[in-house]
Amino acid sequence: METPMVAGAAVAAAALAGRYGILAWQAFKARPPAARMRRFYEGGFQTAMTRREAALILGVRERVVAEKVKEAHRRVMVANHPDAGGSHYLASKINEAKDILLGKSNNSGSAF
Repeated sequence: METPMVAGAAVAAAALAGRYGILAWQAFKARPPAARMRRFYEGGFQTAMTRREAALILGVRERVVAEKVKEAHRRVMVANHPDAGGSHYLASKINEAKDILLGKSNNSGSAF
């Protein structure tokens, strides 16, 4: 008499666990996709670009080696180049950021 009761309890437990698993999977699939890309600088520009702003635009630290600056500049320019539908203004700001971090510019080198 006890064997059918144990078997019934095991089947009920398996059914509840399966139901919970299906609900959890549906909730997992329904969640919004998480952004996997790095976030870039979103804000407006200052009149005279600082090293901090230049680092934010390129997505690097203020004190970084020249190779990292060039790599970041290339990555950001590929996404914002005027020949690929990007803005001339943004391209000039990206170039200015690279020049400031590499120490090639004194003041605002932007044409805009």
